[in-house]
Amino acid sequence: MVAEYLKEVEGVDTVFALSGGHIAPIFDGCLDHGVRIVDVRHEQAAVMMAHAWSIHSGKAGVSLVTAGPGFTNSLTGVVNAYLEGAPVVILAGMVSLRDLDRGALQDLDQQSMVKPVVKWAARCHETGRIPEYLEEAFRRAVSGRPGPVFLEFAPESLFKSVEESEITYPDRGCRKLRALPPEEEIRRAADIINRAERPLLVGGSGIAHSGCSGELRNLVEKAGIPHLLLNYGRGAIPDTHPLSLWSGGVMGLLAAATMADVALVVGLRLNWVTNYGKMLESAKVIRVDVEPSELDRNCRTEVALLGDARTVLGRLAELVEEKDRSSWTESLRGAVAPLAEGERRAAETPADPIHPLRLMRCIREVTGDEALYVVDGGDSSYFGLVGLRAGETAGVIGNGNHFGCLGIGVPFAIGTRLARPDRRVVLVSGDGSFGLNAMEMDTACRHGIPITAVICNDQAWGMAKHHQEICYREDRVCGTELGVIHYEKMVEALGGHGEFVEKEEEIIPALRRALDSGKPACVNVLTDPTVVSPATFMFAESYKF
Repeated sequence: MVAEYLKEVEGVDTVFALSGGHIAPIFDGCLDHGVRIVDVRHEQAAVMMAHAWSIHSGKAGVSLVTAGPGFTNSLTGVVNAYLEGAPVVILAGMVSLRDLDRGALQDLDQQSMVKPVVKWAARCHETGRIPEYLEEAFRRAVSGRPGPVFLEFAPESLFKSVEESEITYPDRGCRKLRALPPEEEIRRAADIINRAERPLLVGGSGIAHSGCSGELRNLVEKAGIPHLLLNYGRGAIPDTHPLSLWSGGVMGLLAAATMADVALVVGLRLNWVTNYGKMLESAKVIRVDVEPSELDRNCRTEVALLGDARTVLGRLAELVEEKDRSSWTESLRGAVAPLAEGERRAAETPADPIHPLRLMRCIREVTGDEALYVVDGGDSSYFGLVGLRAGETAGVIGNGNHFGCLGIGVPFAIGTRLARPDRRVVLVSGDGSFGLNAMEMDTACRHGIPITAVICNDQAWGMAKHHQEICYREDRVCGTELGVIHYEKMVEALGGHGEFVEKEEEIIPALRRALDSGKPACVNVLTDPTVVSPATFMFAESYKF
């Protein structure tokens, strides 16, 4: 019933799992109903793969974990999905109801542990109610602000047969309802945009979850609004669009926002990346979000539009006036360009040792902006975000602006490739973060999932090491150096393709060989260990009290 519901009702044909006795019946059912099981090497990776799969498939991802340590291993992935707003359904086994609190193997109060970091947690204890509980799990995962949900199955529900008449079937699978705020509020927002001289649009993951790239593009092009899209919303309008401000990078956002007289914030939480909204203090702020608590969080809002981004932006696009604001856009570019000048020079200038931004330029030369990129790490994540370009929604995704979870790289790349087999998937990872889930390259090899991992190898936990150098002294560096680790040989041993790169002229040929191999591949590139990203300096400054 579990497998049949996933496949026939929700259209989910892939689950990410690690086996265990408590969930053996579901594995068996997947064989009968043609649900692909991607079996991983660690449960946190199962949730992370389902997370990325959900972003690129437009459906809730599913991870399946066994009881006890299988469940606890998954928690990092669950928290990451919760803070990043990804719809993931976590299905778990548990101890038998008859043996609760008696000291049975893996007897654990799993619901109490997971409740703070999921939208909903429940237990299915009757076989006939399996479809009913699954329908509610999927509905809660995708409704409102998306997020993870948790459903555990008592053995009494999975290991028993049941008559057809005893099964409770929902009328249909989950459906996503799209709310629209009051018409007068939308008209008020449109009037403010029409009267604005210096409007700016900043968007986030809500754009991706709503699937509103067409409505968004109609709005910004008609009204001539420059914009910067972040998180999973990035690429809904390609980064290379004439109205995109990605040429100024993340740092340019802070400068651009201080110059705007009106800011339209769509599906984005104003957190530390945006200085908690402080850069918008001189602008009239219009916020669009499905979550009521976000509409006035960290920023005074002139107009709060509670609703789905697609419906709101579609209506706004009808009401805004067609305007040429090219002079404002060009003045904005001129203001933010100096902030990115050093990064532009680093990307364009050959260097020995290799600068991470130069490496990003080489990757783009080989793969273009049609590839889907995953970035993972500290400094390397920053350089990947500013050096790569998104050509479609979620075209460049990273380890998050909320949890900052290292180790997502290989699992996210696998989940992305399975959801989008029509695209090349390239992972850019730091050497430290790659090691956290490196054995998932075995998962990629066993299942024939061709992803290409490019490692920015600065032989350290770079961001932490540089933080020590900035806040203490260079002779006080401790516990952050890794040395040269030949990850490419590990990937070769697992059945993939490996390349080790020390010189810039070796990068492009190595990347091409990796992509042409048709295998999971690792291109391990030694980069300049002295390069520090602006994000590291920001973090160092934030620790001053």
